[in-house]
Amino acid sequence: MKRFGIIGKKLSHSFSADYFNKKFEKEGLGDCSYEMFELNEPNEISKLVETNNDLIGVNVTIPFKTNIIPFLDALDPVAKQVGAVNTITVNRIGDRVKLVGYNTDIYGFELSTNAFVTYKNAVILGTGGAAKAVSHVLKKKNINHLFVSRKPTSENEIGYKDIDENVLRRFLWIINATPLGMFPDIDSFPPIPYHHLTSRHFLYDLIYNPSDTLFLKKGFEAGAKTKNGLDMLHLQAEITWVIWKKMI
Repeated sequence: MKRFGIIGKKLSHSFSADYFNKKFEKEGLGDCSYEMFELNEPNEISKLVETNNDLIGVNVTIPFKTNIIPFLDALDPVAKQVGAVNTITVNRIGDRVKLVGYNTDIYGFELSTNAFVTYKNAVILGTGGAAKAVSHVLKKKNINHLFVSRKPTSENEIGYKDIDENVLRRFLWIINATPLGMFPDIDSFPPIPYHHLTSRHFLYDLIYNPSDTLFLKKGFEAGAKTKNGLDMLHLQAEITWVIWKKMI
């Protein structure tokens, strides 16, 4: 059996197992399976791979995309540049196990926005691993952007209280890279002044479960264009499979 999976603290929101298991069935890969592994701490990945000898690769979701890195043996150059990981290969060489981290979120985000994004300025809500991947893509596209944090600590970060009409007049693309609104916490949403949004704004939510978060609903009600993260999930999963397929 060739096993794959996803690690995170809480995984009830994840569609990854369903996506990959359907993919394996469609491609006739009956000896492949994908499971969910809830961990309390990122260092538990060592025990996970030791006790699951047929584990070939895992995806990484919140809150481990950055703090998993010290427990890996190597990083793909792109993942190293981003500073976050969402895909890991488990390389077994004799008795040794080598864990290598990759970032496919950047491809999922870029490919899911290439066709219609023409904005020159963006605001990224959040500063975690997903936000780092988004920032990497925006830098590549020369899109000026700021991070929004509950506790801003650098020059390119502002607090939620700093988002006012003037900020929203300049920054028309608003990207939610926080877990606010994600299942099962569907009643939460980023605290931004939605009443200042217009039809010129575009709200992109990396969350895909639920498909229509309160962040997106409030944006839509204000006339903004909206998009959830389901396409990003599928696109990054396909790049992940390109990496993993070399292992089987």
